[in-house]
Amino acid sequence: MTPIAAGLIGIAILFVLLILRTPVAFAMLSVGFFGYWALEGARSAGGVLLTESYSAVANYNLIVVPMFVLLGNIASAAGFSRGLYDAAFAWVGAFRGGLASASVLGCAVFAAVSGSSVATAVTLGKVALPEMKRLGYAPSLATGSIAAGGTLGFLIPPSTGFVLYAILTEESIGRLFMAGILPGLLLTVLFMGAIWIVALRDPAAGPRGAHVPLAQKLRTLGEAGPLLAVIAISIGGIYLGVFTPVEASGIGAALTILLALVRRRLSWDGFKEAALSTLSTSAMLYTIVIGANVLNPFFAITRIPATLGEGLGALGLGAYGTLLVIILAYVVLGMFMDGLSMLVITVPVVYPVIIALGFDPIWFGVIAVIVIEMGMITPPVGLNVFVVRGVAGDVPLTTVFRGVFPFLAAMILALLLIIAFPGIALFLPDTMFG
Repeated sequence: MTPIAAGLIGIAILFVLLILRTPVAFAMLSVGFFGYWALEGARSAGGVLLTESYSAVANYNLIVVPMFVLLGNIASAAGFSRGLYDAAFAWVGAFRGGLASASVLGCAVFAAVSGSSVATAVTLGKVALPEMKRLGYAPSLATGSIAAGGTLGFLIPPSTGFVLYAILTEESIGRLFMAGILPGLLLTVLFMGAIWIVALRDPAAGPRGAHVPLAQKLRTLGEAGPLLAVIAISIGGIYLGVFTPVEASGIGAALTILLALVRRRLSWDGFKEAALSTLSTSAMLYTIVIGANVLNPFFAITRIPATLGEGLGALGLGAYGTLLVIILAYVVLGMFMDGLSMLVITVPVVYPVIIALGFDPIWFGVIAVIVIEMGMITPPVGLNVFVVRGVAGDVPLTTVFRGVFPFLAAMILALLLIIAFPGIALFLPDTMFG
């Protein structure tokens, strides 16, 4: 059997395992180990399994994941998400679709402490959906705004997506974090614009909220201020070169715990629940990284990435035509796979092609994450849609999917702008200190 044939069979088996709902980490681990065994023998496969598993777990940069996950879980347990939502509503609630816009703003800020799309959607959904239902918002707009807003957790730093991309490609986590800020803000503004257009076409879908006096606006901002300061210290410290992403994650988690204790918002039971949730999420991410590390050497000896690059080059589509093919492939895969699975499986194959085309790998990381975000709200999988449907309770799944279409249009526009103007993603990384 030729290496390429073995690689194609391995890819087919991998997708069959994923369709059968095998956990992605074990699917990758199995295909990588037995594929390497078939080509290089049992002794070599065992060596790869041991060395790659150890190197994955011992990777110092991966400490970023549990620390930022803990930060988000403590913030959620302490109820800080309510303060973020109240502050956002005080400032934008009087506009058309104000509550939905406040939900997106709240998701954007909470994304900067959680790094998780699902956690962002669940946390803000529990706070915002009852309020929008009480004020008579259309269920499609209410649920759609939360599902789409939750995807910002995969783009705005600290993003677990960027951490995994950095581990897989050996790019800088700090530069990737910085690259996600302006696109994240752009996407937040475009989401709010989509809400405004929906509410303009159908005022009953997103009625205006009550006007809030300036004094109350400032008071709500003061309530949210300490958590915003934690975000500024963590992300700003990375940008200024004061500390590394790993140090920033530890400082952010410690400050959030301290803030929760000072405000008497954190019970012992709440802390234990946050810690256990962090352990569970971190263990899942670590096993995914181990699986990817075992799968990648198998792909390397099959020459699948190099052959793919040669095949795409032979099509004569040019750099941007090839990029379009890759994006469309991501969109199709996103309809059937969750974001992290798609990232760890595709990046080792696609990354060499992107480098060969001369594209900036940091810039492509942002493109890939946005396309993966789209997969989080597209049928039939749409993980965030199912999560929000679970929180909403009585809203049909078809209604939630219908509600996300305006936000998908906003994502496509953001993608086009970042492709046309790469500086949107690269300005902050290129001006970092240190």
